[in-house]
Amino acid sequence: VQLQASGGGLVQAGGSLRLSCATRGLPFDRYLLGWYRQAPGKEREFIAAVTWDNKSYYSDSVKGRFTSLRDGTRNSVYLQMNSLQAEDSGVYYCGAGESFRDGMLHWGKGTQVTVSS
Repeated sequence: VQLQASGGGLVQAGGSLRLSCATRGLPFDRYLLGWYRQAPGKEREFIAAVTWDNKSYYSDSVKGRFTSLRDGTRNSVYLQMNSLQAEDSGVYYCGAGESFRDGMLHWGKGTQVTVSS
């Protein structure tokens, strides 16, 4: 199983970025896909998740600003990030798991997002 996140970069506060996560070797239609963020000196935190039936969940810190969608034709999941704030800076990871209870079983390498204020 492989997951590869991309699309990070440097953006000014108020701007937007779209992250992508391509998966390979995963029973895509049966897995929960999640996005997590880790800021320097902090633990990895949950940002968003999309279930196999396209229900989306978000942390309070990003609700209303971020949108996560999955595309089964490309075995990929996306994170559209709008109205970015300096606090959104960090390394973003995509993960895949069978359920919220069990958490992410597979992780990709992260992509750096830096929001300048």
